[in-house]
Amino acid sequence: MNRAFRKYHRFLAPILALPLALTVLTGMAVTITKDWPINTGLSSNVLLKIHTGEIFGLAAIYPVLNGVGLIELIVTGLSMSSVMSRRKSTVPRG
Repeated sequence: MNRAFRKYHRFLAPILALPLALTVLTGMAVTITKDWPINTGLSSNVLLKIHTGEIFGLAAIYPVLNGVGLIELIVTGLSMSSVMSRRKSTVPRG
């Protein structure tokens, strides 16, 4: 099972890295352009359209795909780590 999760995680991670990174970076840039007096060269409206996927015509499904993809990466990543593994009791019986 661990091998299947590793294979699935290895397949998904490169595909989801770009949209997730784009969402994070544009989200930070929107906050910076709105709240701080820093000029990024792009208006906050353009950055928000990129952030929500509206610029690609995917505004309705882009956040859902990002969310589902991130949840899948978290689940497969945790399953490969020792966080979700069952541990044997180390308490001596006696």
